[in-house]
Amino acid sequence: MPSFDIVSEVDQTEIRNAIDQTNKEVTNRFDFKGSDARVELSDKVMTVFADDDFKVEQVLDVLKIKLSKREVDIRCLEYGKIEKVTGNKVKQTVTVKVGIETERAKKIVKLVKDSKMKVQASIQGEAVRISGAKRDLLQECIALMRKEVTDFPLQYNNFRD
Repeated sequence: MPSFDIVSEVDQTEIRNAIDQTNKEVTNRFDFKGSDARVELSDKVMTVFADDDFKVEQVLDVLKIKLSKREVDIRCLEYGKIEKVTGNKVKQTVTVKVGIETERAKKIVKLVKDSKMKVQASIQGEAVRISGAKRDLLQECIALMRKEVTDFPLQYNNFRD
């Protein structure tokens, strides 16, 4: 029976490379001379350090551009609040969301069932498996997902015939 998985994944290597490029650009930019602006990565959480709120936003703009150039979808980023660290330094955490959480997976399954397509959707951990009798039905389902789900990046893999 043909099937495929709907997942939400991010390439960690590309994120690391984008952070390295961002740090290099920030250290070379004239408006950041003498400041301690940088981005650090630990697990799936990026922390942006800067002297003030405006510089945090500037570093985030550079980071978003670098991530986009490396084909990392910035819709998977969740921004935290800007916090004071010491003196006049501030930081902001940016979490990289990986996997489809249960609530969003249930919405995807409901969307598939409401479409009245002859496919079955089931939640498999942090992925949603779609299976159907014909390959054409699965391709229609992928088209439906691309059209309807726009607030979160989805990938379609493990396509089996």
